[in-house]
Amino acid sequence: MKIVTVDLGGTNARFAIADLHDDRRPTLGKSRKYRTADHGGLTDAWAAFARDEGGALPKAASIAIAGPVESDLIRFTNNSWVIRPATLAAELGIEQLRLFNDFAAMAAAVGVLEADELAHVGGPEGPLPGKGLTTVIGPGTGLGVAQLLRREGHNIVLPTEGGHIDFAALDGFEEKLLARLRERHRRVSVERVVSGPALADIRATIALIASEPIVPMDDAAVWESATDGSDRVSVQALDRFVMSFGAVAGDLALAQGAQSVVITGGLSNRIADRLASPLFNDRFRAKGRFERRMADIPIRLARHPEAGLLGAAAAYQEEHRR
Repeated sequence: MKIVTVDLGGTNARFAIADLHDDRRPTLGKSRKYRTADHGGLTDAWAAFARDEGGALPKAASIAIAGPVESDLIRFTNNSWVIRPATLAAELGIEQLRLFNDFAAMAAAVGVLEADELAHVGGPEGPLPGKGLTTVIGPGTGLGVAQLLRREGHNIVLPTEGGHIDFAALDGFEEKLLARLRERHRRVSVERVVSGPALADIRATIALIASEPIVPMDDAAVWESATDGSDRVSVQALDRFVMSFGAVAGDLALAQGAQSVVITGGLSNRIADRLASPLFNDRFRAKGRFERRMADIPIRLARHPEAGLLGAAAAYQEEHRR
């Protein structure tokens, strides 16, 4: 069976044709990317994909969307697109349609990744457990968290809002960071500290404590200067970010009773070397009486280049296997 698989974000919409299988993961065809700003809506981008594919598209689709998918009207933060789930299939001219939250799709992708697509970050070497629960986590615009439960040959995805639990400061610096964030936010969740935009706040806090001038930078510039080493304070901020990420990932794995953890996303892949360092791993394991258990949890980094497309197809395939 062939379907159209779509990974729909605020800036870009990615499309591919996927072949579904009974005995192995979906096979993706050529992926195509369209800037949302260049198209009036999903139907326009769909038509562009159909044109570029050179013919009629399959009559079924699975779409991963960056945001909740349960409402009657889906709006995007970074573009003017609006999706009405009740009428979308008719608008696209298809017969079967499934919508998934983008991070639920990411967890579905993790469920079908091969061993060489999961880079070692921490914990024991070797393959991930074949059954049990995996915490899937990845920082982006926010902090995505999902659970992947492997049971009786099935991959069951459990979306969560784990990125919105309260942030807990673990040392003097984090107490100062938390106090500073509380001046602007009624409540400080973990994604205020572990997400792409958070790096600028961490950097500004470091400069403030050291009585240094806070040189304004947009988020992209802060990340660039942190990863290429061109700005000392940005580098320090990135180290602090990784430490907090390790603590949060460990808290969630402990709370969820996870047998493994998989980290996902473009930002995570940019800092793979730091994630594999003690900055991340020491904080991940530092859970008091459960430190030994935490050290036994394998932690991996997902490396698939089109995990969103693969995940949307895998989630659709899994639903049709049950």
